[in-house]
Amino acid sequence: MSSSFDNFQKRRLISSYFSVVLSVFLVLFLLGILGLFIINSKKLANDFKENIAMTVFFKNEANDTIVKQFGTQLKGSPFVKTYKYVTKEAAAKEHTDIIGEDFMTFLGENPLQNSYDIHLKGDYVVKDSIAKIEFGLRKNAMISDIVYDKQLVNLVNDNIKKVSMWILIVSSFLAVIAVLLINSSLRLSIHSNRFIIKTMQMVGATKSFIRKPFVMRSVKLGIIGAALAVLALIGVLIYVETSFPNLGILEDKGLIALVLVAVLGFGILITWLSTYFATQRFLNLRTDDLY
Repeated sequence: MSSSFDNFQKRRLISSYFSVVLSVFLVLFLLGILGLFIINSKKLANDFKENIAMTVFFKNEANDTIVKQFGTQLKGSPFVKTYKYVTKEAAAKEHTDIIGEDFMTFLGENPLQNSYDIHLKGDYVVKDSIAKIEFGLRKNAMISDIVYDKQLVNLVNDNIKKVSMWILIVSSFLAVIAVLLINSSLRLSIHSNRFIIKTMQMVGATKSFIRKPFVMRSVKLGIIGAALAVLALIGVLIYVETSFPNLGILEDKGLIALVLVAVLGFGILITWLSTYFATQRFLNLRTDDLY
């Protein structure tokens, strides 16, 4: 009978430990994902903005020397991410492939122009900056037109501002939920030992002596849960870097390390504080209130 009860108590204890570790792991993993997203949000936004192309068309009288000089100018420009020279013959072939027939057979000539497809750096893909760049490029007398999607530029920047605001709101909300969930799991774990706590107190043990093993145990569980969360986050980072190498998500190693250390530190801090106040509550209760 005693052996059966002991086995039950062990299973109950293991279940309690598992519940704490799982709670810490899940909450810290979600917070870590959010933290990594925040530090990479600018990079993700820039990656999207840098896909918006600005096309510069040249007049037919612009010779190869003028076009090459413009390419040299772009190469030294601080606002240019990438650029590509597209001849009117290449443009005609691309249009033919798209529409499925050679339009030049009807027109008798190629009406298209030589052009450069320019992808600006993300920081410059904003209304004011891109307008200044366009104004400066139009000073070249050999440029006939500059085309880009102005509405898309404005829409992208407006949506990025909205998303950033919501990220801050969600981050704050999840941080509060994280504290409450971990605190709740630890309080339940301490609650099952409330009679042991009171018995030790009644035989003369000091509060710090009683509290110490509970705090140490919870901190160890917090470290285990946080370590699992860190390993899971590293796995996510490796997966994203392998699947989407263009994002360069592992470039900011310092910030990534800071997030991972913060996850580990938060796991230790919240389990220590929660256990401290939970044990303090039962230490201050009267014996009759334990029931």
